[in-house]
Amino acid sequence: MANTAKRAPRKGAKKTTQISIVEPVAPVTYKNADLTARRDAAVPRGVASAAPAVYAKYAENSELWDVEGNRYIDFVGGIGVLNTGHRHPSVIAAAKAQEDHYTHTSFQVVPYAPYIELAERLNALAPGDAPKKTLLVTTGAEAVENAVKIARTATGRPGVIAFTGSYHGRTLLTLGMTGKVTPYKKNVGPFPADVFRAPFPNVRDGITVEDALTGLKNLFLTDAQPDRVAAIIIEPVLGEGGYTPVPFEMMHALREICDQHGILLIADEVQAGFGRTGKWFAIEHSGVVPDLITVAKSMAGGYPLAGVIGRSDIMDSMEPGGLGGTYGGNPVACAAALAAIDAIDQEDLLGRSIALGDKLKARFAEIGGRAAPYRMWDVRGLGAMVAVEFVTDFDTANPDTALTKRLIANALERGLLLLSCGMHGNAVRVMVPLTASDEIVDEGLAIFEEALKAAVEEGVL
Repeated sequence: MANTAKRAPRKGAKKTTQISIVEPVAPVTYKNADLTARRDAAVPRGVASAAPAVYAKYAENSELWDVEGNRYIDFVGGIGVLNTGHRHPSVIAAAKAQEDHYTHTSFQVVPYAPYIELAERLNALAPGDAPKKTLLVTTGAEAVENAVKIARTATGRPGVIAFTGSYHGRTLLTLGMTGKVTPYKKNVGPFPADVFRAPFPNVRDGITVEDALTGLKNLFLTDAQPDRVAAIIIEPVLGEGGYTPVPFEMMHALREICDQHGILLIADEVQAGFGRTGKWFAIEHSGVVPDLITVAKSMAGGYPLAGVIGRSDIMDSMEPGGLGGTYGGNPVACAAALAAIDAIDQEDLLGRSIALGDKLKARFAEIGGRAAPYRMWDVRGLGAMVAVEFVTDFDTANPDTALTKRLIANALERGLLLLSCGMHGNAVRVMVPLTASDEIVDEGLAIFEEALKAAVEEGVL
């Protein structure tokens, strides 16, 4: 039985292909409001949603339809998970083919080829000439926790240094490293010991690379004895913290400091990896080679999979049985990841990311000048990992969280999914699938401009 899901196009919008959904059984009819009521009764309020009144029915590439047939352009991509788009044909085909053989054995009980094949691919893709090995797990936070565990075992040291504005996960250890209180760390502590915070270079806050490095050196003098620090972990582009790239000068300095003190450098590429910035890994832009890399999100094209890639000597520091997890490296997810990596390579999504990023940054600058004069403070990013930041005015540059919230709400009403970021929630990050057509991107940007203009006008009333 077929059901069509299509939203009436907004006035002036380009016509898009109608999607037919084939139901294997008699379809269940849902309403967004009914599901919201059921969600409120069944799901903890701590599990928040950016679009709480929209419930997914179907998605294709960079478009999503809800249970009532409303169409949305997706500039969020499942929080950076869908660089290859919703339901990429190769990814879906690979996952279904694997399901015909087996869906789970636990690699710790009966190992299987897809895990090994994916580890080989990741070892080859990761920067640096040293031999590498890969551990596969299920979530980004799990990858970060394992990276810290491996670093501590390899060095015999307990300390970990992270940065202001960083985001590394919601588990207790990763929350200790995460550099933002609300909403993640609020009322959750105490946090694990031997986790230290260094300043992140941020032009907006007047923190230069020199300031940040001075802060790190002062940390060594005051709290973090350098010969007791196992690792420095950094996102090459801040994710939740505002999509701010690490200056290459800073990254090179960190590499030198780590080498000087025998500290391991961990690149958290959970959000920035697999083509989002125009490289397989964002740290490649700097030319710096980290000791360990954490990966997840877009690696498997929508399937839950994560990992740690590192130098073989470091990765082998754990005793047999010290690494793993019941679901780690699920075979279906591994098959999907191999197909997603092939798609990124064969469809030149790295090149697409660079071109798309250039387009987004140019168009956002134009839109800001027209729809929000002296309110769009910055347009930044690497490749298609782009954010726009809003302020009340250019003189004070005070973060305008209210305008950002209105923009996101107005965009949702018009059929565009957006997500905020930044320490003050006053930036909008773009994670549109790299497979999105220029037509869809243009339509999304037109909605963005309409929504921004309305948000500015609403703020005046």
